[in-house]
Amino acid sequence: MSAYVIVDIEVLAPEEYQDYIAAAPATAALGGGCYLACSSATETLEGNWHAKRLVILEFLSAEQAKAWLNLPEYAGSVAP
Repeated sequence: MSAYVIVDIEVLAPEEYQDYIAAAPATAALGGGCYLACSSATETLEGNWHAKRLVILEFLSAEQAKAWLNLPEYAGSVAP
């Protein structure tokens, strides 16, 4: 069963974030995942959640998604 990683990102360091977005997709592919969406153009249709920058990744399983988070290659791409 597919598993999804959904992240609401607030970019506080734009220069470091550019380095992250250059490196992160390759780590997702290495971990068996793929990006489905990445946008700061979001619209809340119900409730009062307002995403700043929404990212959605798909993996084949929850175990695969968790393993991706622990990949040394991904850890090295995450901004401090």
